[in-house]
Amino acid sequence: MVSSAAKPRSTPPQTSPGKGAAVRDAGSRGIPVPWQLAGLAALFLGLAAALIFSGAAAARSVADPGALVRWGLPVSKAIHNVSLATVVGGLIFAVGILPRNLKAQNHNVRGREAAAGSPEHPAFTRALAVAAVAGAVWTLSAIAVLVLTYADVAGQGLSGDPAFTQALVYFMTDIETGQAWLAVTIIAAVVTTALFGVRSLGGLALTLILALIGLVPTALIGHSSSSSDHEGAINSLGLHLVGVSTWVGGIIILALLSGILTGSKAGGAADITEPTLKRFSTLAGFAFVLVFASGIINASIRVTSWADLFGSAYGQLILAKTAAAVVLGGIGFMHRQWVIPQLGRKGATMSSRRVLWQLVLAELLIMGATSGIAVALGRSAPPQPTELAPNASPAFILSGYELPPELTPERWLTEWRLDWIWVGVALFGLVAYFLGVAKIRRRGDSWQWFRSVNWVIGLVVLTYITSGPPSVYGRILFSAHMVDHMALTMVAPIFLVLGAPVTLALRALPARGDGSRGAREWLLVFVHSKFSQLVTHPLFAAANFAGSIILFYYSDLFGYAMREHVGHELMNLHFLLTGYIFVLSMIGTDPLPRRAPYPMRLLLLLATMGFHAFFGVSIMGGTGLMAADYFGNLGRAWGPSALADQQAGGAVAWGIGEVPTLLVAIGVAVMWSRSSQREATRVDRAADRNNDADLTAYNDMFAKLAERDAKLAERNKLEGR
Repeated sequence: MVSSAAKPRSTPPQTSPGKGAAVRDAGSRGIPVPWQLAGLAALFLGLAAALIFSGAAAARSVADPGALVRWGLPVSKAIHNVSLATVVGGLIFAVGILPRNLKAQNHNVRGREAAAGSPEHPAFTRALAVAAVAGAVWTLSAIAVLVLTYADVAGQGLSGDPAFTQALVYFMTDIETGQAWLAVTIIAAVVTTALFGVRSLGGLALTLILALIGLVPTALIGHSSSSSDHEGAINSLGLHLVGVSTWVGGIIILALLSGILTGSKAGGAADITEPTLKRFSTLAGFAFVLVFASGIINASIRVTSWADLFGSAYGQLILAKTAAAVVLGGIGFMHRQWVIPQLGRKGATMSSRRVLWQLVLAELLIMGATSGIAVALGRSAPPQPTELAPNASPAFILSGYELPPELTPERWLTEWRLDWIWVGVALFGLVAYFLGVAKIRRRGDSWQWFRSVNWVIGLVVLTYITSGPPSVYGRILFSAHMVDHMALTMVAPIFLVLGAPVTLALRALPARGDGSRGAREWLLVFVHSKFSQLVTHPLFAAANFAGSIILFYYSDLFGYAMREHVGHELMNLHFLLTGYIFVLSMIGTDPLPRRAPYPMRLLLLLATMGFHAFFGVSIMGGTGLMAADYFGNLGRAWGPSALADQQAGGAVAWGIGEVPTLLVAIGVAVMWSRSSQREATRVDRAADRNNDADLTAYNDMFAKLAERDAKLAERNKLEGR
């Protein structure tokens, strides 16, 4: 089909526009609308086939809600997933891929000059319009899923009976699944409202973050939430949803923009097909790795044997999804290696564009069918049980895991439970960092090995803290939790800050000149933002570093972080960022809006050391158990009592908190000394250049003062004074 379509024609064919004509037309005007809708048809066909194959839509023998609910719920979920992905894709294109204004795109003008008096780029406008419409569909489909989920759980058909409405309200407000879908509905409504009114890139970036937050509730209530590896399954599913939404949503937006990326002379828009594809291709590559890796991890948690994988309908649907992902990855590789380079060559042929949009169309169709299979997979029962065992231990009920063995010195190295979110963060940080180092070295610039070594050590320490024994035993022992916390906020940040990642990013990332914002531009916006000026102010950073400990441990936040997975991950994020910002303001070399003078830094460090000592001593002398409903009910039969362990944790907070702070203080002193030496060297070099002009002027001043005093004394003597 590609070779025949590439042959030149002297006159257009006079036949009716069938399939071949539609695909040939994609070379000049993108993917026609009927073929764009074919992706939606593939979604429903894949969904129906998978539901029939797995038997997930079959009538139940007990409490059957009826065919409308059995089929309506997966269809609503499919529409929900696609519309959510479209919202995410539209916002990603608007925020980080497309130029916002025509003037900036055509004349290489940046910043406010580009926005002043220049209309929006047509592709930017269409991406947001599509996202807004998709947001409305997302909201309505979330409402439908909420109602149909209740009907499915209750085992009854839809009804206008007041009792049905009352039970639905109870489901939304008191049952976890109902609360999750209510949260999704509210988030969808807020995002949709913003899409119809927000046009600033900063506001759209915040809207994108909120849309991604809308993925969290669905990750918490799937099959993964009841698996044997509770948190690992939720984290891998959450990463999977982020990758899928980015990848699928981007392909949908790319298909819908296919006819407008080539530009228009009448509208003043240039062809932006090549830069758009390059930028999305890079993002899609990361998304593919994220989707494939997280999918395998999640599947391995729920399917624990080869017999379950090949012998159950659930496992066979997983195999079908995996095969589709491999095919899509291959198409993406073809885009990056062959098609996009062809577009970048001078005099790119119509055949190259035709192949491009044919591949995008193929991706759209395969993704549609795969999305339908994914929804059916969520409706199918996995081989492993998803219900809490009736004889579950107190530790499993509270933490999601059985008690680990008694803590011994060697188990500080051997007991691991991988937190896939932080493993993913560490792997991404490692790969991105060394790609940046390789790039600047290819350019001929240098990068200190000391920084690279510190960055690697920091990521290793971060992984050990979040996935190793400190995390495993930190859910059981307050003392181990305090080791986890203090290492997270005081040890890992020191090495990460010394790695200077922001400086590396600013040197390695390319600057854009078409009015769009890439990673470098967004990084500069954040560094110079008022928010950054506030949180990195030395006084605020020190107060946040010390004060947040009190607010966290002497409030219900500590108990929430122990009981709830979301609270635990937010705790990790907060204390890592708090420690990173504080250390950055003390010894960092990355750019900051403001830095404190060295004497103030030492005073702030001494103050935080005193505060840590006070905090540790107060816990050591405390007689009340923190988060008593958690630590007091774990059923731990080994080790010290919960209160004695808590008091030992106070000693840990005092000891571990002081040593890194002292090391940072030594670092500040060394930097102060080097700064003074550099200043002295600068003065000496200036003196060498101007023959000690400053010293000569200084001596001349004293000579003139001495001469004046001598003349005054002589005059007084003559006058007889």
